[in-house]
Amino acid sequence: MKTERRPKAGGGRPLRADAERTMTAILEAAERTLSRDPAATMEQIAEAAGVARTTVHRRFATREALVDALAEWATRRFAAAVDAARPDTAPPLVALYQTTANVLDVKVGWGFAMSQASSVDPEVARIHAEVRETCERLFRRARDAGVLRADVDIPWTRRVYYALIHQAAQRREELDTGALATLVVDTLLRGAGTPQPDRL
Repeated sequence: MKTERRPKAGGGRPLRADAERTMTAILEAAERTLSRDPAATMEQIAEAAGVARTTVHRRFATREALVDALAEWATRRFAAAVDAARPDTAPPLVALYQTTANVLDVKVGWGFAMSQASSVDPEVARIHAEVRETCERLFRRARDAGVLRADVDIPWTRRVYYALIHQAAQRREELDTGALATLVVDTLLRGAGTPQPDRL
């Protein structure tokens, strides 16, 4: 799965290096600004990016177009973070931890953008479907390696894992992403129960 691409102008051709830097600056500023104030204007985003208002308007016809581009860009970063953990080749437990840490980095750093990613956007939906398939392959590898129980329900386990990551991201002010990743993986693999509750 290779979904990270260079930003494009209005979904068209890839940008030149200088234009790409400007686009990245705008998107990063949009994330920072909109995280603090979801009602922030294009002018405020331009000021945060250190560019002229006309520069932002030249690349994004409307505020909605900017938010849509931000959401798609963050979704690509999310998919690239999963790929970077080598989920198909690293030892399953290592891949599970690294995938979790990488995804939490994106969810914490790009929380506004990720919250705007709509499943009705065909490209966002495609990327999320690829990530879902990758995650389930990783869980099958973990099951085959004995990290997960042999009778585990893979789709259900993935949904629980997603929910744990979502909850961990809400604690970003309390713990760093490494500690949050450990918490997620430990909860997924061991739960909150005692080793042999039937003996109590």
